[in-house]
Amino acid sequence: METRSRAAAVTLLLCALFSPSVCLRSSMQIKPLLYEEELLWVSGMQGEANTYRIPLLTSTSKGSLLAFSEARKMSSADVGSKFIAMRRSTDKGATWSPTSYILDDNIAPDGLNLGAVVVDRETGSVILIYAVCFHQYLCQTSSTMMVESRDDGLSWGQHRNLSQMLGVKSFAPGPGFGIQKRYNPAKGRLVVCGHGTLAGDGVFCILSDDHGHSWYNGAALKSIPYNHDKKAQDFNPDECQPIEMPDGSIIIYVRNQNNYHCRCRIVVRSLDGGESLPIDELYFDSTLIDPAIAAGALQKEGVLFFVNPANEFHRVNLTLRWSLSNGKSWERDNLQIWPGPSGYSCMTSLDNDPIDDQKFIYILYEKGHKDYDETISFLKIHLYAGR
Repeated sequence: METRSRAAAVTLLLCALFSPSVCLRSSMQIKPLLYEEELLWVSGMQGEANTYRIPLLTSTSKGSLLAFSEARKMSSADVGSKFIAMRRSTDKGATWSPTSYILDDNIAPDGLNLGAVVVDRETGSVILIYAVCFHQYLCQTSSTMMVESRDDGLSWGQHRNLSQMLGVKSFAPGPGFGIQKRYNPAKGRLVVCGHGTLAGDGVFCILSDDHGHSWYNGAALKSIPYNHDKKAQDFNPDECQPIEMPDGSIIIYVRNQNNYHCRCRIVVRSLDGGESLPIDELYFDSTLIDPAIAAGALQKEGVLFFVNPANEFHRVNLTLRWSLSNGKSWERDNLQIWPGPSGYSCMTSLDNDPIDDQKFIYILYEKGHKDYDETISFLKIHLYAGR
């Protein structure tokens, strides 16, 4: 075991010194281990919130970690008034700032909903996209909103309503992170994907080519039958997580809301920077069994990671999987993170330290003993420590 650990360390060093982008990991090297865990939010026990839900996690261009969640004021329901809660770490998750409420919908009957966070690596800005009145419970129109931090999450500007540019169709970003294209086509573009209402559902992407100053509608993968009530096994793509692959394509892992074809993940790919999602680029990944939930995905150093409650029927058994073939197949090994109730999740990594940051990924997820919405927990996972 010691020999393997030394070999892995030597490989990491050589990759960092010479060509990290092409030094792909092998199944012999990757053996994840839970390294650290901390509860960031506990429902019913912190501040003015009844329930904390919908975890978002990102890393900034300065190497900070930002964690977000909905702080639901009155109940655990999706509909209702909320804060957006945030905590910040500048030491790779070892310590966290106290919770700050960066947005408040002021007792709105429908409330706001997270959301997707996207970091512009060229400007350093952190952009949070969220919805107001998405469910149209006691209001007539939904709005897509944006708020931006230009100082690494320390302060946030005034919110902006993007509906004049995008229209007033209900759009729920994410939940998860948006991406900035690192490769052509459309290098530098910001891409945020989400879903529509349960009747007019589907995957929809919004795009910005000017660092978030303006936005326009991009790809749409609509549900069938569109704008009609759904039944079991109807095609109904829902919450989603986009990631960019080394060839510049965007792969989106999608919640299969009505279990069309399987109780597993829908996967679809965009070849033009999020402008279209061709049906020819869609498939169902039977390995990624799923109880219809938001899940996390991450591409790091040529390895694709995926995390969700790996169960066909229940939100339990949060499991991390990885692929060395861009998702075409998944390694037989996997890491069970939590066997009990587990819900939404989001992943990120850091890349400021060329050696140390290659070793770790970070996960924020909903965790409980009786119900999955009891806490939101932060994990630091060492990718090679299990050997």
